[in-house]
Amino acid sequence: MDSSVTRAPAFGHAEINWDKLDKTKFYVVGAGLFTGLTVGLYPVSVIKTRLQVASGDAVERNASAVIKSLLKTDGIPGLYRGFGTVITGAVPARIIFLTALETTKVAAFKMVEPLKLSEPTKAAIANGIAGMTSSLFSQAVFVPIDVVSQKLMVQGYAGHQKYKGGLDVASKIVKSDGIRGLYRGFGLSVMTYSPSSAVWWASYGSSQRFIWSILGNTTNLEKEGPNQGTIVAVQATGAIIAGATASCITTPLDTIKTRLQVLEHEGQRITTKQVVKGLIAEDGWKGLYRGLGPRFFSMSAWGTSMILAYEYLKNACVQKIDKYDPR
Repeated sequence: MDSSVTRAPAFGHAEINWDKLDKTKFYVVGAGLFTGLTVGLYPVSVIKTRLQVASGDAVERNASAVIKSLLKTDGIPGLYRGFGTVITGAVPARIIFLTALETTKVAAFKMVEPLKLSEPTKAAIANGIAGMTSSLFSQAVFVPIDVVSQKLMVQGYAGHQKYKGGLDVASKIVKSDGIRGLYRGFGLSVMTYSPSSAVWWASYGSSQRFIWSILGNTTNLEKEGPNQGTIVAVQATGAIIAGATASCITTPLDTIKTRLQVLEHEGQRITTKQVVKGLIAEDGWKGLYRGLGPRFFSMSAWGTSMILAYEYLKNACVQKIDKYDPR
């Protein structure tokens, strides 16, 4: 019997290929799932952004102080500044991201299959390529949303301009700098999110394979696969590892990008070099890691929630087939 059919790692029982999915159901159910996750984790983004744009003499120097200030001035709605703008753009951006992720991952796995590499290494390469590619495609939608929402997150804070809403922010940006103003920091966004996405998905894919190998699950498809509880535990652990790795590597770029986008219209046109010098002057090199705590929590919590919802989504949307065709 062909070895490609008889032997496959245990994750083959948990993996569902793109061509096995009901695409319509996948997009509709996915939009609802990820909207719910965004509602739950959005406040962390607001806190991270406030910390990253704080001046050296700001009172709010930690997440706790930011939360207290927001609740004191605006109540719970303060933790959701810019949420309407984000959720409007999140659905199309997520559709683009997931489509590119799954289709690229299939192609990447086929590309690395002939290479004499370990399963974790193959998974890291294929998932990393898919993560970076999908992020590149989704940035075209996400960056303008990011620019507008971040200005809403910090409006009225430390002298930042106040706005009437997302459309007001967008119109003032376009009036001042044209459409390109909505893509302020696009290069850094690509440099931040694409590597971050590549690292996240590479870490997730390889850590899953590594954990399965430790658990001894390298049997064939004819043997009963691991139970659902084990699969979920492995996926969650892989997501936490991926979030920790990606946040530690990419936080400096995220801090610089956020400052460039938020400070663009504050009476001065700053450069990346000026942002870096300012952060180092205020806090030393650790200034580049402002908001690391919230970003670490956000990437780990979001990553874990997202991947469990994502894997559930794929299982819920799988078409009726005789058996899996694992990568």
